[in-house]
Amino acid sequence: MSQQNRTNETKVLVLTLAITLGLVGGLLWWFSNSYGIKDSTFTKIRVETPNTDTFSQVPNVPTGLFSYGGSTTWAPIRQQVDSAVTIVWPRFQLRYTNPIEAAPGSSTGINMLLGNQLAFAQSSRALKPEENEKAKQLGFTLKAIPVAIDGLAIAVNPNLNLSGLTLAQVKDIYTGKVTNWEQLGGPNLPITPYSRRQEAGGTVDFFNENVLGGEKFGSNVQFVHSTTPGLEEVAKNPGGIYYASAPEVIGQCKVKPLPLGRKSETLIAPYKTPYIPPEKCPEQRNQLNTEAFQTGEYPITRRLFVIVKQNGQSDQQAGEAYASLLLTAQGQELIAKAGYVRLR
Repeated sequence: MSQQNRTNETKVLVLTLAITLGLVGGLLWWFSNSYGIKDSTFTKIRVETPNTDTFSQVPNVPTGLFSYGGSTTWAPIRQQVDSAVTIVWPRFQLRYTNPIEAAPGSSTGINMLLGNQLAFAQSSRALKPEENEKAKQLGFTLKAIPVAIDGLAIAVNPNLNLSGLTLAQVKDIYTGKVTNWEQLGGPNLPITPYSRRQEAGGTVDFFNENVLGGEKFGSNVQFVHSTTPGLEEVAKNPGGIYYASAPEVIGQCKVKPLPLGRKSETLIAPYKTPYIPPEKCPEQRNQLNTEAFQTGEYPITRRLFVIVKQNGQSDQQAGEAYASLLLTAQGQELIAKAGYVRLR
């Protein structure tokens, strides 16, 4: 075979190989794009993971007007969350509903939910057995979905010279066993304990169960309608004491939150130290001791719940959607902005 023929044959083989490789490459590219086959030789298909951290990515948000109500502890969260939800889901309309006669609170809200007055409820305590039983009698069940962490703070008059209290001492005050601050190392001054009534509030239920151990309030306890008048009474009464959700107390200028502990040698402040005295407020305000609440080092912490009917209807969809919105990164950030502790 001549040199010329061998050269021509080589060119044909090279051309044939190039065409074959081109066809194979093209087929592989087509398969990889059509069926998601990945190979390091070819451009990889980019698969986006759905972003579920924002309100806009929450599925199954219903349309319509939904009434809800319950815990007064939730008020700062409602202020932060509801307007933000409306911006993203304008057809998911939320309306906070106050009770007609009873004082607002977790218990009242759950009773209104059981009475078909609300689509879902907000609670600062877990469900009670009798509430679950009543729901079953009505043909459905209740589900409590935790969305945030909160705690109770003890407020006293800013002029009271006291380093803190143990839980046992708080119990003795509210059951009437201790009636003068001198008995606790303070000044010779009568103690005036204030509280909301137990039948309305989840905070009072929680306090009664976890601090008082189920014992009754002493006869010296004075009852107020809500936290605002309770704090006002403490601000003007040198011997006053009141308990409420920590975010409602910590940033106040006219009362002093006390460190608490299970033992006197381990008192934990509900605020970030150093303590900011009232004369520097409102330019500076005390901030929640978030870390102590998250770890449970602070002795009176609890979870906040969305209470949802499990009835397969739009009310259930609304309650579950609302809880899902709060559990997104966006919702948890708004909860933290409201002064509460993130669950996630």
